[in-house]
Amino acid sequence: MAAKNKLTLSVQYADPSLQEILPRPLLRKAVQATLFAPAELTLRFVNAEEGRTLNRDYRGKDYATNVLTFAYTEDEDAEVTQADIILCTEVLQKEAAEQKKSVEDHAIHLVVHGVLHAQGYDHETDEEAEEMEGIEIEILETLGVANPYK
Repeated sequence: MAAKNKLTLSVQYADPSLQEILPRPLLRKAVQATLFAPAELTLRFVNAEEGRTLNRDYRGKDYATNVLTFAYTEDEDAEVTQADIILCTEVLQKEAAEQKKSVEDHAIHLVVHGVLHAQGYDHETDEEAEEMEGIEIEILETLGVANPYK
């Protein structure tokens, strides 16, 4: 995290509802803070319909979820991390309201979460979850975002 890794970032606002509060420079800063290796990433903000379709077609779960990561180099030691990270704006906004967090802070957390998945991190076991959450908390602190797990 200390050194800046090369980043090629595409940001797509298929659902533009959060474009003003989540501008590309803010997203780039969050992604850059999370990288352990050079990366080629796409962040795509979608509505609930597209989010549900992707979650159903690729994960077999028929509902829109907050973030989906399609990692093409899912290895912590990969030379270049490549992934598409999909964020569902409607789910993100609903969760932020329920958790009494700003949409910006919740979105930054989900971006960090998705980028970690792209680099091979997961939370299938308690040990993996604890490791991933610890890394997220450290990164979010550097970005001025409070611990999302409190």
